[in-house]
Amino acid sequence: MVSVRDTHFYQTAQKNPQKWVTTLNMSISDQHSLLDNYEKIIALCSDSKQFELLKLGTEMVEILVTLNMDLDTLNAALIFPLLDNKILTVEKVHELWHQRIAKLVCGAAEMEGFRVLQYQGLDKISASQVENLRHMLLAMVEDVRAVVIKLAERICYLRQVKNSSEETKIRLAREVTSIYAPLANRLGIGQLKWELEDLAFHYLQPKIYKQIAKLLAEKRIDREKHIQEFVTRIQELLENVHVKGAAYGRPKHIYSIYVKMQKKNLKFEELFDVRAVRVVVDKLQDCYAALGAIHTQWHHIPSEFDDYIANPKANGYQSIHTVVLSSNGQAIEVQIRTKKMHDDAELGVAAHWKYKEGNAGGKASSGYEEKIAWLRKILAWQEDIAEDDSLIEEVRSQVFDDRVYVFTPKGEVVDLPAGATPLDFAYYIHSQIGHRCIGAKISNRIVPFTYQLKTGDQIEILTQKEPNPSRDWLNLSLGYIKTPRTRHKISTWFRKQDRAKNVQAGREVLEVELYKIKLKLADVAPAIARFNVNCAEDIFAGIGNGDLRINQLLHFLNDHYHQQTLEQQDFAVLEALEKRKRSLPVKVSGNNIIIDGVGNLMHSIARCCQAVPGDEIEGYITQGRGISVHRKTCVQLEDLREVHPERIIVATWGTEQSSGYVLTIRLEASDRNGLLKDITTFLSNEKVKMLSLNSSSNFKYRLVVMDLNIEVKNNEDINKLINKLSQLEDISNVRRL
Repeated sequence: MVSVRDTHFYQTAQKNPQKWVTTLNMSISDQHSLLDNYEKIIALCSDSKQFELLKLGTEMVEILVTLNMDLDTLNAALIFPLLDNKILTVEKVHELWHQRIAKLVCGAAEMEGFRVLQYQGLDKISASQVENLRHMLLAMVEDVRAVVIKLAERICYLRQVKNSSEETKIRLAREVTSIYAPLANRLGIGQLKWELEDLAFHYLQPKIYKQIAKLLAEKRIDREKHIQEFVTRIQELLENVHVKGAAYGRPKHIYSIYVKMQKKNLKFEELFDVRAVRVVVDKLQDCYAALGAIHTQWHHIPSEFDDYIANPKANGYQSIHTVVLSSNGQAIEVQIRTKKMHDDAELGVAAHWKYKEGNAGGKASSGYEEKIAWLRKILAWQEDIAEDDSLIEEVRSQVFDDRVYVFTPKGEVVDLPAGATPLDFAYYIHSQIGHRCIGAKISNRIVPFTYQLKTGDQIEILTQKEPNPSRDWLNLSLGYIKTPRTRHKISTWFRKQDRAKNVQAGREVLEVELYKIKLKLADVAPAIARFNVNCAEDIFAGIGNGDLRINQLLHFLNDHYHQQTLEQQDFAVLEALEKRKRSLPVKVSGNNIIIDGVGNLMHSIARCCQAVPGDEIEGYITQGRGISVHRKTCVQLEDLREVHPERIIVATWGTEQSSGYVLTIRLEASDRNGLLKDITTFLSNEKVKMLSLNSSSNFKYRLVVMDLNIEVKNNEDINKLINKLSQLEDISNVRRL
């Protein structure tokens, strides 16, 4: 039945906080810490509503204590209701509490992003959408303890709304049944799962709930007497086979009884687990010793036997289940498990939460890391798979670290790769939406096409009547799109247009680019065989519809017509290096880059992508002498790789780094008086060295684009700088070139 915990503790806490913390079965030092935090929050509360939120926090603490959660989690649970109800701001939480606690509180608050679904109706979305939402909730928080805090808060709200309107109760119950109870199950926290399900079931099916509760109550006295006799006999059997363990009656959960009745089409009287006993032993081998003793004493039903120790459930649950016929012919379910298996079944990840003293970073033990890695595999594959370190890393990369989960205006969850843009989102929804896209809004604010989506964003695509994609979208260096799927859809659209238009468009683009390398359109003839086309017009059409990359063509033609001797190439490389050093000096120390495992090799930082420590890099061997170092994501490096893959070489950052690296960042902003002063003042305050600045303005639309050449130490400095610059007034986009 629904778990009943002591909910009167808050009155004790309000009158005598010292007495309250002593009821929580904590160490003396933890009691003092929690008490200090409680009194700090009391000082922040000024009215009855805020004191009610503190009451909610104390109830959450009482739930989390039973899960053996650590002190940081308990302190965060006290604070969370105040942040969730906007009594405290995120900034205030970070100001008043330790970073570990503040991150937990904010992590739990971030899970509120899905609440848009409450207004759409969870019953109206598909099962796959609900599953995407579950993925999103775990992906949104760095620390799974934040999810446990949120589960405790949902239990408290389920208790509180018993006197609310029917609509409120049903909406909350559906949310819990669809989202939070499955999350508790995935985390293996049986205590919370059962209570969430029973409370929600009480609101969704009140008549059936009361019928089952009444049937349980009517037979309770006789059933408990019979169970006690059975338990006593099991204890004797354990002693006879020299097994240390304890047997007791198992709690009954109304929702699980209802599910089993529906699934197996059984009446209440036909259920086996209404009469159930749990046996908890010390060692794994004792489980099977106890099983043998029980099967020897009573006849068992083979069809009801399950060995979840040898074959664990998807969420890691382990136990032996068997049903035996007692002396009076009644069927009794017996569950046999070790103490560790029992803790895993009831507490889930909480059972693994063993932090080292003084670990400010909040890093869990290796056992916990394995548990979370395993959990994430389950979320991805939805089936039991073997423990494999390489597979764990693959899942972490593909399912969590490299994914974002965003909302449509109707509240549906869309799963996209990290770095996806509004255009990627538009084409994911429908090709025609993408073709007709002219803008995007996030939280009713216009964002540029280059904006990188964040988990929890709700996106509205603005469209026009007729499709009109831009060929600029296909230029990866401009950052309009991220996914190959989007690029393919755009290329397909251009390919399907009138060939004559594509030929003309491609001809015009290519003519301009050929002029830069002193060639003419007639000079494309050698490329016909190289790119497997029938004539020059096919090349123009390929460029026009996006099938043929113009950089690849230009590299081929340049090599064909302007091939230099090795001496000429060496001279050109050295001259270019000296020119770059004169124009934008890059400080390089002897061992700051290791080329193919060897230091002190001649190298230079490629200006096309401006790699800095922290970036993943590769080297490109120029013909004759010298290695240029590129970021792995560099578009020019990809072009070089296609033409000369054999020249690509492994490069890594060494231990010795120079004091600064030069790179360029681009700012897009609304033009106004004082903008340049604000930017330069900001850079001065941040002690960022600016080497040069180039800007261009569009007076008609009052827009300005600035390219800043600055000196930084590593990519962490870049990310911090970009985040802070983005917050300056009237700046719409900041990105690294």
